[in-house]
Amino acid sequence: MEAIPGGSAALLAADEPSPVEVRRPRGRSAFVIVCDHAGARIPRALAALGLAAADRRRHIAWDIGAAAVARRLSATWDACAVLQRYSRLVIDCNRPLDSPTSIVAESERTPVPGNARIDAAERQRRERAIFAPYHTRIRALLDDRAARHRPTVLIAMHSFTPTYLGVARPWHVGVLYHRDPRLATALLAELRADPTLVVGENQPYAVGDATDFAIPEYGEKRGLLHVEIELRQDLIATPPGQRAWAARLAAALTRSLARCQER
Repeated sequence: MEAIPGGSAALLAADEPSPVEVRRPRGRSAFVIVCDHAGARIPRALAALGLAAADRRRHIAWDIGAAAVARRLSATWDACAVLQRYSRLVIDCNRPLDSPTSIVAESERTPVPGNARIDAAERQRRERAIFAPYHTRIRALLDDRAARHRPTVLIAMHSFTPTYLGVARPWHVGVLYHRDPRLATALLAELRADPTLVVGENQPYAVGDATDFAIPEYGEKRGLLHVEIELRQDLIATPPGQRAWAARLAAALTRSLARCQER
């Protein structure tokens, strides 16, 4: 695992971890995995954003289980993985900076006191410390692969809560795309071959320019094969579930890529 320097000293203290975790930066696989909501850390300077400890562990703070699945896929494939360690409540690294949901004052009816009435200077401080280092590292890795003529297939790894605003979500996994459905179409076919799975197409979310960053910025603009994957959190909250889903996705994505390359 590669060590990355920390972010802005104005937000992150010297002993706080960098926002960026990079695994296998020179991995041999064509797959590159990004995990925007991998961690639930909050910089000490933000005083836990005024949230109770229980709320800081909930899905509103991070994508539960997604990082563990991403790390297992990285090891299985010998693939580069880039993970963001700080809570999406500090700044959401899968949102354009001008999005109203870049820094939220409320998430699933839970107020976030530390995000109420923040000014432009505070937004910029969080961008410099967390958003910019994370995306600068992804761009550098993708640029390096392009310069070395390495094939690259982008996997954006996420997870979703089983119940949102009191409504149960039936899907085990969601396969998301926007303008380019190539890899998503192949993956949907692979996953739907298992009759025990409920597979959502652009469910429980859909990718859009105003609501997402990684797929439009890195997949579409660079013309890379790509897909965003959403796993239901109760299925990957523990190591056995994480192992099972990493194995399932490793096989399904490998076959899906082969399908795309045959066309």
